[in-house]
Amino acid sequence: MFKGFYTAASGMIAQQRRTEILTNNMSNVNTPGYKADQTSMRAFPEMLLKRIDETSIPVKNKFTLPFEPVVGTLNTGIYLQEAIPNFRQGDIRETGLSTDLALQGESVFFTVQNTVNETRYTRNGNFTLDPEGYLTTASGLYVQDIEGERIQLTTDQFKVDGEGRVTENGADIGQIGIAYAEDPNALIKEGDGLYRIDGPALPTAFDAEGAVFFVQQSFLEGSTTDTARTMTDMLTAYRAFEANQKVLMAYDRSMEKAANEIGRVM
Repeated sequence: MFKGFYTAASGMIAQQRRTEILTNNMSNVNTPGYKADQTSMRAFPEMLLKRIDETSIPVKNKFTLPFEPVVGTLNTGIYLQEAIPNFRQGDIRETGLSTDLALQGESVFFTVQNTVNETRYTRNGNFTLDPEGYLTTASGLYVQDIEGERIQLTTDQFKVDGEGRVTENGADIGQIGIAYAEDPNALIKEGDGLYRIDGPALPTAFDAEGAVFFVQQSFLEGSTTDTARTMTDMLTAYRAFEANQKVLMAYDRSMEKAANEIGRVM
């Protein structure tokens, strides 16, 4: 079998996966707080092929060789090693809605409570009030305060200062929970703008050394997806996939000829 089959096939799989990630980035270009994934390609290690326990050439008059013949090296292609979110600060835009909150500062996240009462982290501050007055995400997850409790309000006429303190009619309601990730790349994407971490929960940003942030009410952070670059990368990935596809087709034709023509002559 032609060794290039493996190289071409692995290239097609890697470029297909990369295209899927880029497409997902493009579809979230207007999602508040979305962090675009960046891909990393890596080559598989090369393999050295040798004829084991065979010292003769497989022809009619077998020639004996004084050593084990080396067939050659096999490049096993590439693979998509990982997809890393781009945690840089997104653009801040005004919405005029009091329930919208934007975080300025990297490595800090709002804390929310998922459906099984576990803490999750998000940069999407597109919040709303449910029928009971609790501050929730657009998908209905409860926003937590610094004590891990839900935040309940009576109206949307509340104020949030730069440190996340919530006041309503002059009364102190609480302080929005904000966590600090010293290494944001340790976070794991769960979808719907949520992140989790394996191990201990992230510390609060109010006490963490090096945490610098500011909360802006009636603003939202935009996506970090660069539309122009993403489109260019998608075209590049498509052309690379197409090139590998043509190589694979060429090998297929060679295999067909070897099986149908050369075999008949022999």
